[in-house]
Amino acid sequence: MSKEISSIGERYSDICTRIGTAAEASGRKFEDITFTAVSKVQPDDRVEHVLSLGHRVFGENRVQEAQDRWGRRRHQYPDLHLRLIGPLQTNKSKDAVRFFNAIESLDRPKLARSLAEAMEKTACEPELFIQINTGEEDQKSGISPSQADSFIKTVRNDYGLSPKGVMCIPPTREPAAPHFALLAKIAERNGLPFVSAGMSSDFELAIRLGATHVRIGSSLFGERVKPDPK
Repeated sequence: MSKEISSIGERYSDICTRIGTAAEASGRKFEDITFTAVSKVQPDDRVEHVLSLGHRVFGENRVQEAQDRWGRRRHQYPDLHLRLIGPLQTNKSKDAVRFFNAIESLDRPKLARSLAEAMEKTACEPELFIQINTGEEDQKSGISPSQADSFIKTVRNDYGLSPKGVMCIPPTREPAAPHFALLAKIAERNGLPFVSAGMSSDFELAIRLGATHVRIGSSLFGERVKPDPK
């Protein structure tokens, strides 16, 4: 077993402890927080090791990559919970609703329509999160905060969807706290129970500011391994 693999168990235990401490600081318990292990672009041996620790919630960025990695494992681990945390193209909606337990990147009316049609055709109902572009960055997906309330209303009334939460990725060069607090406020005033915020560098802060879901990759698995150039 490589040094990187052997240290995953220690890191996993440490992250769980930190999640529990942050949850208690906000009047909750460890069990109230969903810990998504971000497995995208991670080697299979590292993912297998996390599975061996009993963890079952994983996040992937792309539909095809998730199908390749988890297709066989879905039968091996019936309690597996897969979350799509990356952008979704409308032509992948049907595959996404069939494969994922949750889609965290609903960010435009066209995608809402596509997901509604796919869910009706497949009878699959993954949890849906609205992605909010809290920093209003041009290079990032997501609904602007000023349009969030109206978009959530449209998703519910026009497309018959029932979103469960909101998600954001704060700007890297700004303090994350205001973004986490804003996201929690948007969720609260729209009656959404779940807030997906916080990654490896700031998940404790996110929990203290209301996050119910955190997405942790490098702090658990180690740095991503870049694919060999073809």
